[in-house]
Amino acid sequence: MYQYEYPHPAVTTDTAVFTVREGRLHVLLIKRGKEPAKGQWAFPGGFIDIDEDLEAAAHRELAEETGVSGIELQQFYTFGTPDRDPRERIITVAYLGLVPEHAVTLQAGDDAAAAEWHPVDAVPPLASDHNDILATALRALRERIETSDLAMNMMSEHFTIADLQGVYEVIMGDSLDADVFRDWVLSQGWIEQTGDYLEPDQARQD
Repeated sequence: MYQYEYPHPAVTTDTAVFTVREGRLHVLLIKRGKEPAKGQWAFPGGFIDIDEDLEAAAHRELAEETGVSGIELQQFYTFGTPDRDPRERIITVAYLGLVPEHAVTLQAGDDAAAAEWHPVDAVPPLASDHNDILATALRALRERIETSDLAMNMMSEHFTIADLQGVYEVIMGDSLDADVFRDWVLSQGWIEQTGDYLEPDQARQD
């Protein structure tokens, strides 16, 4: 393999997966089982293999450390402050996901000592620059649910607009006018009205 004569950085991926639990927005974190930052909470992630695609690495690391697999991930930012990791110069490419809690089963593995959901407004101290990653991921999540159908990942096949509005309100951290939200959602073309009547929350039980 060709060896470049100048120093160059290593590359990792980190993944911020969000869900809604008990009316609050939560994020998936791991407790690091190895140094650096052993015992601290962080986002699941790790080094890419030399012949590995970035998104494939994000999916692999997420599955190895949390047991979560088969979910949609979207790249949202790259973090590369020179001193962000004590081992060497490491650039991390960050991904985000949004899933219903019941759709995944957490199982810590690899170098993760634990994998748990944490409320985004009450996360424990995070390793390295992962507070910055969280803040950036939250901004990206809120922007994307306004410009894409990402929030549909949270819904079952049948749901009410009120159910969807509840998800938006939790993620945005603000209340929304029901009539305005209904008109906006229908104008996006993301959902199809069935004409069926659903009891409150019945859709999420189907």
